Amino acid sequence: MSMRLIYSGLQTSVQDAGRFGYMHIGISRSGAMDHRSMELANWLLGNPLQNPVLEVTLIGPIIEFEESLSISITGARFELFLNGQLVFNNEVIQVNAGDILEFERLEEGARAYIAFSGQLDIEVTLNSYSTHLTCQFGGHENHQLKDNDRIKIRNIKIVPLNSLDNSQHPYFSGNYLLRCVNSVETSKFSEEQILQFYQQKFYVSPDSNRMGIRLLGTPLEMSSSIEILSSGLTEGTIQIPPSGLPIVSSVDGQTIGGYPRIANVIATDLPLLGQLKANDKINFTLVNLDYSDKLFKQAQDYKL
Repeated sequence: MSMRLIYSGLQTSVQDAGRFGYMHIGISRSGAMDHRSMELANWLLGNPLQNPVLEVTLIGPIIEFEESLSISITGARFELFLNGQLVFNNEVIQVNAGDILEFERLEEGARAYIAFSGQLDIEVTLNSYSTHLTCQFGGHENHQLKDNDRIKIRNIKIVPLNSLDNSQHPYFSGNYLLRCVNSVETSKFSEEQILQFYQQKFYVSPDSNRMGIRLLGTPLEMSSSIEILSSGLTEGTIQIPPSGLPIVSSVDGQTIGGYPRIANVIATDLPLLGQLKANDKINFTLVNLDYSDKLFKQAQDYKL
């Protein structure tokens, strides 16, 4: 075996870019919530950017390595110790057989990503290695990792030391501005409701998860319900239920919903959803489709 999870953490799971093409049968994409951090971790090791990684959430694991290999850690910043010595995000870390990696205090963000200089020996399910935690399939034995789980890593190589430029280091402040475009039912909301949505600060609810980000704040005034037929949801769709408090769909979320959609978070800002934790602050701002497309193309053209 290549590694053993002495302690699995709160919610550590195998994730990749997710599974595409199954929403019509009710299976959402799943995959890494912060795909940008996942790609950076793989890039540091010279892996394909979509290689499966471990996604670590809020409380990290303790991992014993049983072979020598190279790893990298990106995304949320934890205090990290390898055999009791501090190591850091955003650089290649060399580990040897018997080494122990410990995640301690979370300093910023919510989810970190561990990439490996090899291929996790995980079965493919519906064209993806990702664990769909809601549906309990995929990943390592169809569930999030547990204490004493072992995972083999194939085709291991040792890679040269490397690090991200400081300009590429993410910063997760806990206070975010998420850009949005109009959604399908935006025109069904009153001007007052739309102003209330964009002018107030929301707080992330502790009830948030990989299905959706639930927000707290002053509820939108929903004096009369907006009746719609149940229809498709995608990552970043913002629904307003009868409570008046927004729900932002995420990677494991429902593929169909019946609440009106007031806005959609633009693709460029979706990775930030993976770094939200309870009590983080959010404001929304409206941008037009042309600007959203421009940002998306810039992100696609960006070369690591």
